Amino acid sequence: MLLVVASISIGTAAQSYIKTTYRRWSAVESDGASGSQVARRMLDEFGCGQVGIKPVAGSLTDHYDPQDKNLYLSEENRAGGSVASVAVACHEAGHAVQHAQGFAMMRIRTALVPAVNFTQSIWFYVLLGGMWLNLSGLTTAAIVLFAFSVLFHLVTLPVEIDASRRAIAYIDASGMSPANAAGAREVLRAAALTYVAAALTSVLQLLYLIGRNRSRD
Repeated sequence: MLLVVASISIGTAAQSYIKTTYRRWSAVESDGASGSQVARRMLDEFGCGQVGIKPVAGSLTDHYDPQDKNLYLSEENRAGGSVASVAVACHEAGHAVQHAQGFAMMRIRTALVPAVNFTQSIWFYVLLGGMWLNLSGLTTAAIVLFAFSVLFHLVTLPVEIDASRRAIAYIDASGMSPANAAGAREVLRAAALTYVAAALTSVLQLLYLIGRNRSRD
C-alpha cells in the first residue's frame, strides 16, 4: 500500500506541476514567432534541414520520431507563439539534433524500444502465470522482463535532460527576452521532473516485485 500511495503521489505531483507551469507560460507570448518557426530555425542551424514538422492531435503529445525523421507538434505548440510553445518545440528539435549527431544515449534508447514494447506487453501476464501456478521461475522471468522498462526509463532521463539543455542554449542565443527565456527554462524543468518521477516510480515497483518474490521463495 505504501508503494501504491508513493507511486500515485509522485506521478500526480509531477503531472500537476507540468500542467500548471505549461498553462502559466502558455498565456505569455514569446517574441513573435510560433513554436514551429523557432523549431525550424533551430533544426536548420544544426544541419537538420531534412527533418519535417507535422501536426499531431492532442495536448502535450509533441514528440520526435527517429523512424521518419519528423517533429510532431500539437496544434497549440505548432501554431502557437507562447513561451511554452517555443520551449516544447525546441525541446523536440533537440531530439532531432541528438539523432543527427548520433547522441549515444538516444541511440541506446532507440535500440531498446522494440524489446521494451514486447516486454511491457507480456510481463504482467507472465507474473500472473507464475503466481497462479506457484512457479518462482515464471515470477522471476516476469521481473526480468519488467526490468527492461526500468532500464528504458533510466536511459530516457539523460536523453530528455540533454534535449532540454540544447533547447535552452538555443533559446538563450536566439535573442528571446531574459524573462521569457527564464519561463522557457521553467517549462522544461517541469517537463524533466515528469521523467524523473516515471523513473523513480518504475524503480520502486521493481524493488517491490523483487522483495515480494524473495518473500514467496
